[in-house]
Amino acid sequence: MQKNNLPKKKIAESIVRFSGMDIKQKDVEFLLDLFFDEIKNGLERGQTIELRGFGTFELKQRKEKSSARNPKTGKIVSVKSHKVAIFRPGQDMKKRVWSL
Repeated sequence: MQKNNLPKKKIAESIVRFSGMDIKQKDVEFLLDLFFDEIKNGLERGQTIELRGFGTFELKQRKEKSSARNPKTGKIVSVKSHKVAIFRPGQDMKKRVWSL
């Protein structure tokens, strides 16, 4: 299966191209970095980040497992209880990708 990635640099290029404004790509990349950092900072503070029309980022508590398997080595390991960041798409996002 071929990967079809959209890196941050390409997102910034697209924003510059379609904005119709005289902005530099480096400035857009800087703003994207600030945006992503704010999402990370909010999650670190235990906040839920809600982006209407897009989706929600939040933390979820994973239970401890005494017999998980390392997929690389196949070795049985124990995993402590921990939090993970999850993304739940919003209604607009669900509608747009539903028929893909």
